[in-house]
This record gives sequence, C-alpha cells and structure tokens, in this order.
Amino acid sequence: MRLNAEYLNQLPAVDKKAADQLAAAALKELNKKIIVLDDDPTGVQTVNNISVFTDWSKEAIEAGFQEDSSMFFILTNSRGLTEKETEEVHREIAENILSVASKLNKEFIIISRGDSTLRGHYPLETAVIRKTLEAGSSLKIDGEVILPYFKEGGRFTINNIHYVQTGTELIPAGETEFAKDRTFGYSSSHLGEWVEEKSNGEFPAKNTLYISIEQLRAQEVDNIAEQLTAVTDFNKIVVNAADEADVKIFTAALVKAIQAGKNFLFRSAAALPKVIGGVQDRGLLTRGELVKEETTNGGLIIVGSHVKKTTEQLDKLKELTSIEFIEFQTNLVLEPDKFQAECERVIETVESLITAGKTVAVYTSRKRLDLGENKKEEELKLSVSISDAVTSIVTKLKVRPNFLVAKGGITSSDVGTKGLGVKRATVAGQIRPGIPVWITGEESKYPGMSYVIFPGNVGTVDDLKTVVQILGTQA
Repeated sequence: MRLNAEYLNQLPAVDKKAADQLAAAALKELNKKIIVLDDDPTGVQTVNNISVFTDWSKEAIEAGFQEDSSMFFILTNSRGLTEKETEEVHREIAENILSVASKLNKEFIIISRGDSTLRGHYPLETAVIRKTLEAGSSLKIDGEVILPYFKEGGRFTINNIHYVQTGTELIPAGETEFAKDRTFGYSSSHLGEWVEEKSNGEFPAKNTLYISIEQLRAQEVDNIAEQLTAVTDFNKIVVNAADEADVKIFTAALVKAIQAGKNFLFRSAAALPKVIGGVQDRGLLTRGELVKEETTNGGLIIVGSHVKKTTEQLDKLKELTSIEFIEFQTNLVLEPDKFQAECERVIETVESLITAGKTVAVYTSRKRLDLGENKKEEELKLSVSISDAVTSIVTKLKVRPNFLVAKGGITSSDVGTKGLGVKRATVAGQIRPGIPVWITGEESKYPGMSYVIFPGNVGTVDDLKTVVQILGTQA
C-alpha cells in the first residue's frame, strides 16, 4: 500500500539525543575494524574522511587495518560483474581479510553495502562471504542484518515494507522502476518476503526476525539485544528505520549482542556504515574546498545511468546554455565498427571543447538495450562494453578538466578505477545530500582531484544542475 509522506510524522516520537548517547557509548566497546564492501562507489554517500580502496590485495587490506579510522571501504563494483565474477571476487576478499586479520591479530566486521532500492547480487555476496569465513576460520556467522534505510535517497522501512519516496508519496519498492531492473529485479516490498524471494525459499519470511520502529523508539536496547542473541543458522534480521536515530538505537543493541559472542554479516544501504563507523556529520562541501587547482579548462560531466531520475536531472542540466552536450550513441554497441568510430568521435570532441575552456556533458543514449527474455548475462556484458567505452573518454583525455562529475554507480566506478586509475581515495564529504566526493590519490591520473560520484537514483531534479553550477566558473 502506498503512503503519504506525512505518515513519517505520525510514527512514534524519537529521542535523537538519547539515540546519540546510546550509540556513542556502545561504539566505545566495539573494538573491531569495520570493512565495507561497496558494490559501486556510491556507498560512501554518508561518510567523510574515510579511505576507499579500489583493490582487495592483502597489501591494501592491511593498509586499511593499520589506519587510525575504525572503518574503511573496498570498492568491488560487483553490480557491474556477472554472478561468477562476483562469487570469485567475494571469496578472494574474504580470504584476504582472514589472512590479514590473523597476521595482525585484529577482529573485524564485514558490511556488504548494496543499493537502497534493493538491486545487486543478493544473497550471493553475503552467502559467499559467510561460507569463506566459516571455512577458513573458527568464526560462525549467526545471522544477517538487512537494513536498506537511506534517508538522503528517500528510502524508509516501515512495518517491514521498504519504501521509496517520490515527491509526497511513499511507494513500496516492489512497485518502482528499480524492481523491474532486468538484471536485479524483484517483486516483494516486504523485506522478509524479499529475502525469501531472492533466496528461492532458503530463508523463509516466517523465520526472519523483525525489529520494529516502535521497539527502537521505545529504546528497548536490552530486549532487542536478547532477540539478536537468539538468532542462529544465518537467519535474517530486518531492521525498520525512518530516521538515523533508529539505526543508532539498533547499533547499541547490536553491539551488546556482539559483545555476548554473536557474529553477524550485514546487507545495508549507506546509513549503517556511517553510524557503526562513528562518522560525524559535516556540512556540504563548497567550491573552494573542491576546486584546488583552478585552470582555464572546462569541466567534464559523464552521465551513464538510465533511471528516470537521472534523465530528469539531465534534462534540467540542459537548461545551462554554456555547457556543450554530446550524446554518445551507445546503441551502436551491437555494430562494433560503427561503435568504435562513435567512441573516437566523442573522445576527439570532448578533448577539443575542454581545451577551449568549455564544460562538456557526455550522456549515453537514453534507450536501454533489450535483448529479450533470459538474456541478463548478455545484457550485462554489453553494458560493461558500453561502460568501458565511456571510461575511455577519461583514459584517453590529454588535458586535465577543471572538475569531473560521473552520474551512475557503475559509470562512476569505472571512471574512478579505470579512467582515473585510483587505487586509494579519501572521501571528502558530500557536495549535496547523498552525493559524495572523492579526493583522488597520488597514484591517479589527476592527483588530488575532487571527483564527484553522483548516484543514478539520488537527488532532486535540480541537483545535477546545482552541482555543476557549484563547480563551474562558466556554467
């Protein structure tokens, strides 16, 4: 059932100050390194002053463990991988984490950060992590926490139903365009039923533990901790949440259960890492903080996401007449020679315009490829070919843009890792709510550049335009 967004104001009152105190006290007792495996780069959309590693070598993982911060991210970009590739990546990551943790004698928690609209390789990723950890150590994973709440994106879980806010309406996630994703589609909005659906019945909704907003806002920390302590056999824990305070109160109970010897994996959106990592709020980033090396070159905006929100934001961006727009005819991917010629055209045009001081927005054709039924893997591989072509715009660029914005999870991941060659970045913060900025490492193509990672399904209709106006001197 759809709800009016006013329903959020009818929920039991929440004591935010008490929630802050409960979480802060609990986190002092949590002496574990938090490792967030991010299936695209947008999972850092709530944090700041946190490292992101784009590879999962033992050396990178050890560097993350050695940092003073309680948390670091590893970008897997698994939403752009096949199931087989995803399985291999997560097995290798889990094995390397075990190896490094054993060497350093450190304990850890792994969070699988997925999309707040429930897309991605679930339950495959956490199932592989669990199996690998249990096979390679004495760890026994008792349960899995499901927490897709993400306020900045308008994602709320109420009465076990996950909602996506659109305007003044809360729409059950299973009724949105995201649920119709050809690769990661689903039908259930009730999270217990969603788990049952995605696991093909292995984890029935009736066996799921549900933590209600009423429990959280009544601050039933001890009761919730007891419920968590009773979870076994990797059964699921659905956490309802409509405010960050809900996540904080749950975290206080979670730490009690962990201190009692329980082990959990997590499938969450971006809210949980911020809370459990103890990340403090900071204001939105300003142009002065972002554009450190002013040049006469234009900026570069790359738009790859095809969701409705992105297309609406792109249309708004087109109101800025000082920007040059180039449509990348990615539908030509089925005709290799023509596609290669199109790639060369786009790259040459972008180079020329940026050098002339013009800000350029390159966007992929808005019509998605459709190869028909039962072609998910083939479509995913074609989308990778398209993303590689889009990334080559940055790879082959000979001039440093004044700023760089990438729109869409897979697009921004590939631009960051393949185009810019980033191995380790620092999350500076957010330029708009839910829109993070990396500061690229010294090893990257453009060291110290502020790279804006703009999720496809986040932001108001004006936010892409606003971001470009903040960054640009000419826009």
